[in-house]
Amino acid sequence: MPLIIVSGLPTSGKSTRAKQLYQYLEQRINTSASGTTSSPKYRLHLISDQTLSIHRSVYDLSTVPAHVRSANASEKDARATIYGAVKRVLSDKDIVILDGLNYIKGWRYQLHCEAKAVRTPSCILQIGCSKDKSKEINDARLRKQGEQLVPGEDVADSATDPEGPYEPANWENLVFRYEEPNPMTRWDSPLFPLIWEDDTEQATKVFEQLWDAIAGDGRKVIKPNQATVQRSRDAGGDYLYMLDRETQDVVKRILDQQSDEGGDEVSLPRGGDDSTEVLVVELPAGRKIGLPQLQRFRRAYMALNRGGIGLESVRNMGPPQIRESFVGYLNDAFEKDA
Repeated sequence: MPLIIVSGLPTSGKSTRAKQLYQYLEQRINTSASGTTSSPKYRLHLISDQTLSIHRSVYDLSTVPAHVRSANASEKDARATIYGAVKRVLSDKDIVILDGLNYIKGWRYQLHCEAKAVRTPSCILQIGCSKDKSKEINDARLRKQGEQLVPGEDVADSATDPEGPYEPANWENLVFRYEEPNPMTRWDSPLFPLIWEDDTEQATKVFEQLWDAIAGDGRKVIKPNQATVQRSRDAGGDYLYMLDRETQDVVKRILDQQSDEGGDEVSLPRGGDDSTEVLVVELPAGRKIGLPQLQRFRRAYMALNRGGIGLESVRNMGPPQIRESFVGYLNDAFEKDA
């Protein structure tokens, strides 16, 4: 099931909305399973910095030298931890709510690709809140923290509290670096916006739309990228090895059978030597095809098929299919070269 990525400015109410969404989805899942003896169809997970005990200090660049800020190791380690937690539970039977800043578009793209790889949809729940309002909330939390701080207590102890504040410099830096989701891009769509002022009724409407998009009857079927779909291979060996072996054999048979005058039709078995199916190579009339030209055609054919170009409709490229395809390629090349 889907990955729901919560995104927004720091202290914009993301964790509150994520909890509301969790409660809504939990109720929806339990309702769909009521009256049946089977277990609920989906499992629900809420992942956040708080659930993984990631301190907000990892995002603080104020103490990091300027020349290493782009390679902030602590922040990268935190994202790796979050990515691992998501990857462990993401499947077609799990709904994952990822609560966090998720402010980098490259990071959201990485999560989108991970969801697509397991053939499950992803979407964005964007929490809208103005910069001034978010800053007002963070300042209020800072004042409250200062009033409640017990002498000798470390301020960092509240860094995993979802209601805790960010240090002012850290907050400003995160707002500056925030890359707002763009619903025109495939990794930021579908996008469901909720603003700070939306009441419970409006939030429920948005959650219903989100459910219909990711778990409803009309939800989009997710297909992995064609580049990530491994081509079926014959049990006789590795695909690239077979590609090289079979094309070499075709070239050798052409050189052995053609006459000095050229213009011959060279017959060769489609499969092994005991194959009853025959393929015919039509050589150009009036000239003999030499090894350099045949090798040039063979290298071009292998370059095309090594990357899968033109083979999307071929389910199993075993030796017979490779030989048939290569002979067809040669016949086309000879005809154009005539």
